Amino acid sequence: MSRRAEVSRRDFMRSGAAAGAGLVVLGATARGQTAKSFKVGLIGCGGRGRGALDNIISAAKALNVDIKVVALADALPDKLAAARDALKGKGQEVPEAQCFAGFDGYKKLMGTDAEIVLMCTSPNFRPAHFEAAVKAGKHVFVEKPVAVDPAGCRRVFAAGGEAAKKGLGVLAGTCLRHDKGYRALRQLVADGAIGRPLGGAIYYCIGRLRFVPREAGWSDAEYMVRNWYNFAEMSGDHIVEQDVHTIDMLNWCMGASPVAAIGIGARHRRQTGNQYDCFSVDFEYPSQVHVHNICRQINGCEWNWANGVHLVGEKGWARFGPGMAAPLVTLWDGTKVPPPAIEVHGSMYVEEHYVLLDSLLKGKPINDAKDVTEASLTAILGRTAAYTGRRAEWKELVDPAAKSDLYDLALKPSPEDFEAGKVTAPKDGEAPAPGKA
Repeated sequence: MSRRAEVSRRDFMRSGAAAGAGLVVLGATARGQTAKSFKVGLIGCGGRGRGALDNIISAAKALNVDIKVVALADALPDKLAAARDALKGKGQEVPEAQCFAGFDGYKKLMGTDAEIVLMCTSPNFRPAHFEAAVKAGKHVFVEKPVAVDPAGCRRVFAAGGEAAKKGLGVLAGTCLRHDKGYRALRQLVADGAIGRPLGGAIYYCIGRLRFVPREAGWSDAEYMVRNWYNFAEMSGDHIVEQDVHTIDMLNWCMGASPVAAIGIGARHRRQTGNQYDCFSVDFEYPSQVHVHNICRQINGCEWNWANGVHLVGEKGWARFGPGMAAPLVTLWDGTKVPPPAIEVHGSMYVEEHYVLLDSLLKGKPINDAKDVTEASLTAILGRTAAYTGRRAEWKELVDPAAKSDLYDLALKPSPEDFEAGKVTAPKDGEAPAPGKA
């Protein structure tokens, strides 16, 4: 297997970018002084979780504030121990009493003095964890996507509204919004550089992510957690777990969510789980604007050019993706439109945390809950269209008046099933069959 084929989602994305109790920790005291530190808790201690800790610490340095990691939680004790050891090596000692293993560990973390909670588990757990954090009055960084089904998205929509009422910050891991090039692309489109968007295409094509063969002694729950990126019930399938980045950028540039989707997908080379290897989806936006979405996880295939956003408008076209220093915008008369100046304070992974901390320090907490949930739901819409072979409509997922079977779609096992020990893993290799799913 070539190194190119082994490119991970984080490798690809790096290549694309050179009111309530919550007010107590927004950064202002009764004397109007600026807070100089934040206490942070992490749920999900794998590679993404440890990376998020590094990112928020780097962002805090840029703002001249301190980060103190005070609590950790993970379903798997070995992941928890690894994160604690890594922090110890960086001078951050988390007491053992503040480290919580098990599927209910997140509830115990909510009872600690953590002010900001980073949520970096597999996506299926995020609706329950986000609800608990908002109820506990915590600011949140929540990785994308925020759910794997319409029922989970509605939970996040509701909790996001409660967070706004409480004055809590909610920052989503849709990091392309914090990348210099993608931000420039969106600003150009918003400023009317290409006129009204009439169509286009988005791409998220990378190599195959890893898989974990089942080991003797593992329960179904442990197997699914360790191999989460191969089960739709855990990740939402890769159109939801990864392609959500470009889908979010599309929604942001279009200023809307799609009204419908129709698509196809297939499973070619996966060895575990029940997901597809590729999707091809047509998203229909208001006013009959159609955008083609391609995503793929297959080794040995083209990936560099086949990623990014390409939009065609009344006046011209715009594109940005990996390997590009800045977005290209060309009008139909051949005129090149220069990109705007965009200020950033580090990589997009650092920048997103900078935005969260800065908003808290200024007493104006950001709330990404609606946008990231709509992006997640858009990806779920595309997956549903491909799985079922039918034209799936947005209203079917969000409006009970539509009286659609899709409204109550809730993948199992649920987060509550994991906590109750009622988990049965789907059979490996049984992917959805359009027309029957």
